[in-house]
Amino acid sequence: MSYQVLARKWRPRTFHELVGQEHVQRALVNALDQGRLHHAYLFTGTRGVGKTTLARILAKCLNCTAGGPGDEAVTSQPCGQCSNCQAIDQGRFVDLLEVDAASRTKVEDTRELLDNVQYAPTQGRYKVYLIDEVHMLSTSSFNALLKTLEEPPPHVKFLLATTDPQKLPPTVLSRCLQFTLKHMPPERIVGHLSMVLEAESVPFEESALWLLGKAAEGSMRDAMSLTDQAIAFGQGEVRHGDVAAMLGTLDHRHVLALIEALAEADAARLLAEVAALAEQGPDFAAVLDDVTAILHRLAIAQMVPDALDNGHGDRDDLLALAARFTAEDIQLYYQIGVQGRGDMGHAPDLRTALEMTLLRMLAFRPQGVPRPAKTPLPMRGESSGGTGSPSGGSSASPAGEENAPAGTEAAAPEPPPAEESARPPEPTATPEPTATPEPTPEAVPEPAVEPPESPEAPREAPPQQASTPPWEDMPANPETSAEPAPAEPEESVEAQALAPDEVASSVASAPDIDSASPVEVAPEAAEPAPAEAIEEEPPTPAAEPVAADGTLTHDAWLASFDTLGLSGLTRNLAAHCMVEHDDGEVLQLRLDPSQAAMQAEVHVERIREALAGAGVERRLVISDGELPASVETPKQRADRLAAERHAQAVDALKADPHVKQLQQAFGARLVEASVKPSGEHARG
Repeated sequence: MSYQVLARKWRPRTFHELVGQEHVQRALVNALDQGRLHHAYLFTGTRGVGKTTLARILAKCLNCTAGGPGDEAVTSQPCGQCSNCQAIDQGRFVDLLEVDAASRTKVEDTRELLDNVQYAPTQGRYKVYLIDEVHMLSTSSFNALLKTLEEPPPHVKFLLATTDPQKLPPTVLSRCLQFTLKHMPPERIVGHLSMVLEAESVPFEESALWLLGKAAEGSMRDAMSLTDQAIAFGQGEVRHGDVAAMLGTLDHRHVLALIEALAEADAARLLAEVAALAEQGPDFAAVLDDVTAILHRLAIAQMVPDALDNGHGDRDDLLALAARFTAEDIQLYYQIGVQGRGDMGHAPDLRTALEMTLLRMLAFRPQGVPRPAKTPLPMRGESSGGTGSPSGGSSASPAGEENAPAGTEAAAPEPPPAEESARPPEPTATPEPTATPEPTPEAVPEPAVEPPESPEAPREAPPQQASTPPWEDMPANPETSAEPAPAEPEESVEAQALAPDEVASSVASAPDIDSASPVEVAPEAAEPAPAEAIEEEPPTPAAEPVAADGTLTHDAWLASFDTLGLSGLTRNLAAHCMVEHDDGEVLQLRLDPSQAAMQAEVHVERIREALAGAGVERRLVISDGELPASVETPKQRADRLAAERHAQAVDALKADPHVKQLQQAFGARLVEASVKPSGEHARG
């Protein structure tokens, strides 16, 4: 007996044996069961997805006699045993007329075909016309077919199949029920091939079937034909190496080696792997396609590990590789690879194009991540902070708050010997304060009664102008807290609009705004910024922002933040952190989860160096996690103070008599968004 190829031997004979195309199967089965049969069906789709097979199964359902000879015996489950079913399976059923439109395109052929439409079926219940590749018919043939296709005799059914429905006239399309068959995904092809090879008792490797499934490009018939070829090539077995050699595909291990070199950011190894590939004479464009395909699978492995297929038997390897990339790197590399593929036509040669594309991936790699990151899988935004850290931070913060007042008292005597010329002489020396405090008694007459505190008024002025306060812990007292009022003498509009009592009361609340927590570190830290310090260099840390026990509290972090000298992305990252715990050796900062994407080792190192320069030598650990609602980060504090300064400026303008006069005379309207408090640029 002659050998029958797998594609014909395993052609489905019922709807339930059909692989894929569930949407078409469901519509046809329901129509057959309910007796709602159309007279013309059009099946479209690429090659080898089951168009002709569906048409033959439908013809078998229409003519199966297992349930009786009448029309009510039409079934969606043909028996396959009656004479009509067997004749259709063997291709000798008289009333099934299969026409190859590619070879019979003339109008004469169509007219000859339609001359027998009026006659009743000879053997079956319906006369079925199966016209394959119907788009090849000429225009005259379509015109000759139109009337019969619209109103055929009740015993005639038309089944049309085509791979190019765009070439069919709209008049034909409107007369048919159209079903579009889908491409077969590799997963479904591999599953079907596994079943077929097990039934055929052919040894196989799953990775080899994935190569065949991808080479079939959505066609089940192509996959079956390639499997036949692979069995012959492998002497009765389907092995990965044999299939790869037969298809001419690249060894997958070389592509994985390129990805590993990218993970290590090793340009030398990357070029060495390309050189090793060049010895095999591969298609470098196909190599780049394989690289981008693996990057796509790595992205899936990071986001949804369970959805990662085992296409090349490398699922475990890809999961391990995915943890060595950041999600941003994967997306960047994929985009560069896709663009590099399009640029290959303009490169001097394909190898150069591949090397430049891979090197471009490393060149544009974010510099904030100097070493490959270890990405937890799956990526669902789990907080990286351990359970011990928050508890430790919560237990340490009250202690830090209790020690803060003691720390301020203990640290106060230390700064005078270090800065005797700058800070201590100010309360006692009269020459320096006499020049600056003169304007302050005019704006705030009540505090001006006490001569010793008048020099302190200008010392409070710089914090109101957002000059960065030192970390010095100063003695806190209500009198000095009320003195920052003269910090606003520059805002002439507010000073003119408000009465002196209102100015004193409104500005007296500013120190309370600065103090973000019960520990009054912010007002105290705002004190040591004298006028002469502004005239000199930018504020430099004169004392360490630590409590008496040497730990850094969150209040000291807020007070000393601006003097750290951070800038750019590093400052933005630090501004969204709060002090979680400090044991004298390890400083733990908690980062707002919304800013977790900015975290990089280079920024952490810069923050650590800035703190070390301020006298806080610690090993810095930054972990993202939800921040307590009662705690302000430096960014939130700065935003709040800016909003309150803006509100005060708006209120001052609304109370200004000149502004009121303009509003009454000309109907002017104050655009509050355009209001900027005096000294806003200096604060920024």
